Amino acid sequence: MDAVQPGGIGGTFGGNPVSTAAALATFEAIESEGLLEEAQRVERALQARIGDWAERFAVVGEVRGKGAMWGVELVHPGTKRQNPEALTAILKHATTNGVIVLDAGSWDSVLRIMPSVVISEELIDDAATVIEEALAQLG
Repeated sequence: MDAVQPGGIGGTFGGNPVSTAAALATFEAIESEGLLEEAQRVERALQARIGDWAERFAVVGEVRGKGAMWGVELVHPGTKRQNPEALTAILKHATTNGVIVLDAGSWDSVLRIMPSVVISEELIDDAATVIEEALAQLG
């Protein structure tokens, strides 16, 4: 009889005992170390610190995020057109000043901010200040 061998349908390593044990251990660590609460704390801190950038900087079209993963959409001022040149300038300024951020988005116009869930509010403030310097230079 023609049949798929055991484990032949599905994702790579999906559902095997080792993967299942690793997943359970991950969930236990997230719970025991309070990482969900930490991610929520980081979300509140980032929202408070960078949530108004679209109102403060013409080059920012939108700020969005959940937990410790945030995106800052960069646009040409006065438009909704993506602005990859602004992203390049911000990435260069941030990296030069010790802040690690990433690019994202289909048009390379989203600044991706993804700090550790155990980052301090002081470091969030320091990083935001560096990024704000670049945003201010862009207009």
